Amino acid sequence: MARNMASTNVTYRNDLASDSKGSRPVKQMAAPKAVTSRVRAVRTFKRADKSSPASTLNFMERLPSEILFKILSYLDASALFSISHVNKLFNQLANDNALWNKIYIAELGKNKRRKPKRIDEMRDKMLLKIATVAVHDRDAGDWKWLHFKTVAECDMDYGLRRLGLISSYTGLPNQTEHVLRSIHVTWELTVSDKSGHEGTYEPSWSEFCETSVTLCWSGGGCLPNYQQISTLQLHGVRRVALNCPGLKAPGFRSLMAKLDVQDLTKSAQVIGQDKLVELKLLQPGIIIGVWKDRCSVAFVMFTLHFHRLVERSILGSAVCPYVMPVIKPPFDDIDPEYGLHGYQLHIVLHGTVCNIMSQSFSKLFCQRTQISDGLIQLTAISRAILSRHTPLSGSITLPWRCEALQGTVENCCIMSLTLLDEFKKPFWCVTSPVSMELEKTPVSYDYDGEHFLIHYQDSDGQMKMKFVWMKEQKQFVLTNLVVYVTVSKVNKHFSREY
Repeated sequence: MARNMASTNVTYRNDLASDSKGSRPVKQMAAPKAVTSRVRAVRTFKRADKSSPASTLNFMERLPSEILFKILSYLDASALFSISHVNKLFNQLANDNALWNKIYIAELGKNKRRKPKRIDEMRDKMLLKIATVAVHDRDAGDWKWLHFKTVAECDMDYGLRRLGLISSYTGLPNQTEHVLRSIHVTWELTVSDKSGHEGTYEPSWSEFCETSVTLCWSGGGCLPNYQQISTLQLHGVRRVALNCPGLKAPGFRSLMAKLDVQDLTKSAQVIGQDKLVELKLLQPGIIIGVWKDRCSVAFVMFTLHFHRLVERSILGSAVCPYVMPVIKPPFDDIDPEYGLHGYQLHIVLHGTVCNIMSQSFSKLFCQRTQISDGLIQLTAISRAILSRHTPLSGSITLPWRCEALQGTVENCCIMSLTLLDEFKKPFWCVTSPVSMELEKTPVSYDYDGEHFLIHYQDSDGQMKMKFVWMKEQKQFVLTNLVVYVTVSKVNKHFSREY
């Protein structure tokens, strides 16, 4: 008679080694076929009786453990992971180390793609841990997570190797977006309120631009009120490639930012608004859209620069961010009295959908005599040189969308700035929402229109862009672009004493 799986504790190795026929009663004599059929009918009828405990079990749960293990042994990693979410019984069976050991050997043992040394070291440590534990005391799922970690490490190493091709314009890897998608990187926002309640959310939408990515989380009643938010944490999550629709694949988290919103709220700047929302800039790269006349959050938006974005998204831990390596620049044999030279600037203005402007400026320099107030000035577009003035391809606006509502905030956009040093290496990289303000200037004989200013500033430097609105052409023209880098940043990077 078949075993009652509901009342039997599952033991993996012993069940696999036992004989399922040993518990059956020995027949005294052969029974006629008609009698046998009637006996089976009675047994079936009794099983169907609602008063019988066995009637609450489905067919699969009534099967012996040996049969269930045999069925599960034919499944691949995706199917085995999916079936572990059916119920408690299948969760126990699908975490069996013997099943995942077989998958690991079959899929990774034959993997011809060269694995990095750190993967072999991690695998050896895990194998040693598993081998030194008694059979009955092994943690269920050890081989499962070893398999997932190794697959993720192989994908990560393969992706990082593809970051070698560098753009001559931006100084950044050309394949950043492709690599992030190929190694299944996404991002999660963890929001904590003052009462200690914590929630984790996936982005409502994301948009890749030329040198940055914009992530947005819509409120939708899930996020706490703006005044109740205590902390925000942004994690990069590297998912394991599994074909399991409807289920969230296992992932490994890398902390990218942790913000104390209560402290940042005191210095938060309102950079724009429309009829529905007000945009509060907590710090460069992070804004919260708050419904006007309310405290509820419409959306949270993060803008991330591509510089080291792949590494920051996957190489940190769940509680510690990735630390960028200190790379000492090559020796500069130019006389320090000459000042800075050979710098290159790539700047992009865009909304959440399309670019407004994308330009590169090379051979930027600053003589030592021009250094003042602790800032080194690099001029990309001068007001006096009309031939360098650049018309914009669109208006300076920041569209937003949140569930069924959408809008556009005027005189706001996202700026992505990449400054390369004389060795064509990223020196100062910034992506942040910025606002444009009306500037009071003397009368201009070159342009008849209103003048505007975008001013960005952080601890490493400043950026000023000046525009004029051409009313007849209905177009903005960039008339002045200057980048200021702090002397302390240059001295620290190049071991100078400007």
